[in-house]
Amino acid sequence: MKFCTWGNIASAVEGKPVGGGELQIAMLCKVLAASGHEVVIVDTKVEKDYVTKEGIKIVKVQGWDDGIRFLRFITHRLPLLYKYLKNQKADIYYCQIRDYTHVLAYMAARRSKGKFVIQLASDLDALNLRLRMKYDYLTNLDGGLWWFVKVPLNEIIFPRLVRKADLTLVQHEGQKESLAKKGIKSEIFYNLIDISGLNINHDAIRDSYCYVGSLDRRKGFPQFYELAGKASSVKFKVIGKPRDRTGYLYYEKIKALGNVTLYGKLTHPEAIEHISNSRGLVSTSPMEGFPNIFVEAWACGTPVYSLYFDPGATIEKLNIGFNAKGDIDKLAQLLAVNEEHPGMRERSREYVLNHHALTENKIKEINTLFENLCKG
Repeated sequence: MKFCTWGNIASAVEGKPVGGGELQIAMLCKVLAASGHEVVIVDTKVEKDYVTKEGIKIVKVQGWDDGIRFLRFITHRLPLLYKYLKNQKADIYYCQIRDYTHVLAYMAARRSKGKFVIQLASDLDALNLRLRMKYDYLTNLDGGLWWFVKVPLNEIIFPRLVRKADLTLVQHEGQKESLAKKGIKSEIFYNLIDISGLNINHDAIRDSYCYVGSLDRRKGFPQFYELAGKASSVKFKVIGKPRDRTGYLYYEKIKALGNVTLYGKLTHPEAIEHISNSRGLVSTSPMEGFPNIFVEAWACGTPVYSLYFDPGATIEKLNIGFNAKGDIDKLAQLLAVNEEHPGMRERSREYVLNHHALTENKIKEINTLFENLCKG
């Protein structure tokens, strides 16, 4: 089987992902390559073609930066990307993250008689335009005039790709149900994690809660500032750096709170160590998909305390944290009690082992999914 995907993925394969979606794609590529499949990543950011130590072929798009700056996206980049994708003649073209340019992979799949697979990376991908505007598009207006091109194209093209895909993958039961209401069939494909690389200190003194991620409006950093102020007796560790004006504003304001320690951006192993040594991971993001950071926290035996959302009702069903459902006072009070819940850490680790960890059974399950698609 030949598997092809595209994007800024090579850096994630090399251990430096630009985001959670890229990390998940890289892990999938590694699993398939290790299983003997031919894996190709068409990447617009690399300087040359090469093959990774895992045997993944990285293909550079030659001429990506040619052409007139404000016109080259249409005159050069889109045609070149389609050409390189089409030339792979892959059995499966895989795309993730909401983006209208995935239509090129869809066209390449149809041209080569391959299969087109699309993976949802956020609950917003399965919901309506009003919510996407509120929680995504209107939180990032830094694109200038291009925003007025990208947003309409995403809204016109991406939903159609979800409907036309040979296989649509979702992260949890909630996304599956949202698509089912629209008459779209999907399969749950859980976020992956390699638990063999986790360094967990089971004897650590856990006297604080951890907040990890981008410090911006979209991730709910202003709400975290409010939470930290309300729960003044609770110690918080903040890992991450500001990414927008709102983030910078609250980053400066939160320095005045005596119960918050700012660590800035850390390496992934350093962040995992802090999560492992925390009483809980705090999330104040208004809307997500299935955050990698939740899975990583649970793998460390660290419960998740979420202000707004619970992916697939996982927290509530398994009792591996707490979902405040938007009640910030309730969450602040719960954190202030600072109560250790018996069995929660063990349940968290067990859940990850059964659903997300790259065990032999999980690797076999992944291979079966894509191999059956090729045969179908």
